[in-house]
Amino acid sequence: MVSFARSERLALCDTAVSLGPSAPTLCEGWQVKDLLVHLLVRERRPWAAAGILVPALAPVLRQAEAAYATQSLDSLAARLRDPKGTPFALGPVEKAVNTVEFFVHHEDLRRAQPGWEPRTLPAAVERDLWRTLKLLGKGLVRSAGTPVVISNGTDTATLRAGDEPVTVTGPVGELMLFCFGRHAVRGLSFDGPAERITQLENASLGF
Repeated sequence: MVSFARSERLALCDTAVSLGPSAPTLCEGWQVKDLLVHLLVRERRPWAAAGILVPALAPVLRQAEAAYATQSLDSLAARLRDPKGTPFALGPVEKAVNTVEFFVHHEDLRRAQPGWEPRTLPAAVERDLWRTLKLLGKGLVRSAGTPVVISNGTDTATLRAGDEPVTVTGPVGELMLFCFGRHAVRGLSFDGPAERITQLENASLGF
């Protein structure tokens, strides 16, 4: 059975090719081709991808990005479709590392286009995303400046402890995207002090 991470990988590539290299994304400053370059550097040259966080490696990152940027979008998508030769070819590794990565970035493509609509995710995928969000969420909302609780309507999780938290309720996929700093979300409700809700909505969330 194909994992959600693998199906999202393939769907992301299909979406990218259908949009074209210059279409916008939700990632500031990135067009579609830039996003695929990022994903390939992350998978194929992880030592270079570390340049996102390590200033000393930034020149290595730029060099790797420039090398991939010379290729066509179709070529980049073809390489991204098949993780053969990387650890991501192993199902458990793909699921653990790429479920959130490809979901969020696929939505970065979809939701930057006019007329987008949220998708209904399978229940098993929502459970996986919820478990992951509870683990990653504290890091994602570290800059929120206010206590944060999330709820999927059934379960709740405290991401930033404190009195009078803002409780964000909604579908798991929308919660995940919001915590990653995406504002193109729907179906979320915010409960708590008005000034704290505003503070959370204006915070730079995500890694």
